[in-house]
Amino acid sequence: MLNNQNGEMFFPGEGWRVEVKKRAHALNQKYNLLTEDQTEERRAVLSELLGELNEGVSFNGPIRFHYGVHTRIGKNTFFNFNFTSQDDGMVMIGDNCDFGPNVTIVTPIHPMLFDERKALRCPDGSERRLCYAKPVVIGRGCWICANVTILPGVTIGEECVIGAGSVVTHPIPAHSFAAGNPCRVIRTLTEADSMKNKPEILGDCEVIGKE
Repeated sequence: MLNNQNGEMFFPGEGWRVEVKKRAHALNQKYNLLTEDQTEERRAVLSELLGELNEGVSFNGPIRFHYGVHTRIGKNTFFNFNFTSQDDGMVMIGDNCDFGPNVTIVTPIHPMLFDERKALRCPDGSERRLCYAKPVVIGRGCWICANVTILPGVTIGEECVIGAGSVVTHPIPAHSFAAGNPCRVIRTLTEADSMKNKPEILGDCEVIGKE
């Protein structure tokens, strides 16, 4: 919507961008003042805030979206406390994901050198603080554990588990358990990880649809 998606520099302080962000920030605050019992009111705020919101999405709150309109969320996805989406670029989250507390997704990138971070020359000759953004994509069925930070340009494949405290700097292939700072693949998830192999934990419960 806001032309932040082509990977080129843009001026985040441009008037109309600021207005969109202020609108998002006000909706964040409105959501965060609602209680968990006010489900219809919360849903209405999210529908106004986000670029795409599907059925069964739930946030414990508080939430923090920078633009909001650049975040798209699939159905039946749950977010625990303190979710942040700095969505200058697109953030696309698949169906049936789970997010632990304090997860942050970051899409904007600033110049590394101080002088360039302070100002670059725009096509009209003006000098401004510019940045650029790269999208983040999270596939369906992922579990993003507590205190994970996902950096610009990262794609996480479907049905991954990202361990607590990880900083995800590079793409993670589907069906991986990955963890660390920087995050790296520990192993591929297999039937060996099934709860049926942990009877001391499973107790009298059963794994559904598996012999």
